[in-house]
Amino acid sequence: MTSVIVSAAVAPLQSQPAAGSEQVSQRLAGHRLTVLEEKEPWLRVRGSDAYEGWVHRGYVSADGAARYLRQRTSLGCVIRDSRGWPCPLPLGAVLPDDARLESGEALDAADLAQRFPRQADAIVRSAIRHFAGTPYQWGGITPWGADCSGLVQTIFGLHGVPVPRDSSQQAGVGIPVDLAPEALSPADLLFFSDRPDRRITHVAISLGGPRLVHLALGRGGYRVEDLTDDGDPYVRALVGRFLFARRML
Repeated sequence: MTSVIVSAAVAPLQSQPAAGSEQVSQRLAGHRLTVLEEKEPWLRVRGSDAYEGWVHRGYVSADGAARYLRQRTSLGCVIRDSRGWPCPLPLGAVLPDDARLESGEALDAADLAQRFPRQADAIVRSAIRHFAGTPYQWGGITPWGADCSGLVQTIFGLHGVPVPRDSSQQAGVGIPVDLAPEALSPADLLFFSDRPDRRITHVAISLGGPRLVHLALGRGGYRVEDLTDDGDPYVRALVGRFLFARRML
């Protein structure tokens, strides 16, 4: 199988080989994708998380892995590329080796692991710091716009804990936690459903105790919730949709 590298800051991953189809996820600059099928100018691709979708060829270039040997990860930065053009890169994008950092921050792999350890409290702090103010975007995975499972996948991945892309997939990993939602530990994941068949439709990150952080369509995006706030109709509905929790660490 051939592979390509995402050359745009953010590449939409579509459900069908058509610009008007549903965005199911995103792929970020510097990330390699395996090509599974071609319907010019569209490619069906698979990322490192095994999630598949269609990307337009305009967002990618031939696999230039030699340009990404340093594996510098953006924490939200602006670079100047080899042509001297400024290019904002979101959290999680990978910088080309020949890019010059203009503003913001990017870390090499070793520094990234040190800054973002596999610790529950650190994961919670990162979710609050990096996603505060993020608007809700179906299929999004960055602070420029994300959905609930995109927040979870990006933040846990930043800390070296890989999780699947969708909330229904995330509900199948980790260890079951048989506790009430208000008794969970930091970085536990809470799963919810608003469907009669109880298929998972939403995920949130516990902050410990009755508080959680999530990206919710009903809130327009980022929000920290207190599950004991009975006076908030949204919170009451959210508690009523809670099914179970899982521990990733």
